[in-house]
Amino acid sequence: MDEKERHERGMTQRRKVLGNEWVDRANAKKTSFNAEFQDFITRAAWGEVWTRPHYDERTRRILVTGTMIALGQWDEFRLHVRAALTEGGFSEDDIKEIILQQAIYCGVPAANHAFKEAAEVIAELTKEK
Repeated sequence: MDEKERHERGMTQRRKVLGNEWVDRANAKKTSFNAEFQDFITRAAWGEVWTRPHYDERTRRILVTGTMIALGQWDEFRLHVRAALTEGGFSEDDIKEIILQQAIYCGVPAANHAFKEAAEVIAELTKEK
């Protein structure tokens, strides 16, 4: 597979996981400064890793969400919680269970903050309906 095919495959997967609206918004924000990075993550993260056959998409979503809690990357956490709820078929209970699991391994303060962030995403989604 060449880089163009990897990018196309990555863009398809990125849209599937995050939704067209999010990806279109990210593409509209591309500049000469960040375009190479956007291309890189589309090829590497989405075209290479997210499309590997070993884990299914649901498992990958759980891993990413838990990792964002562990790293305290709250913007990415919110992005993946929103995508899991809107594109991935996750329920609020699914998100709650991920956070509870991470409370043991990442600490109660991280989980406490994750509940706050997830609740805000859920409230935003409820408002949008």
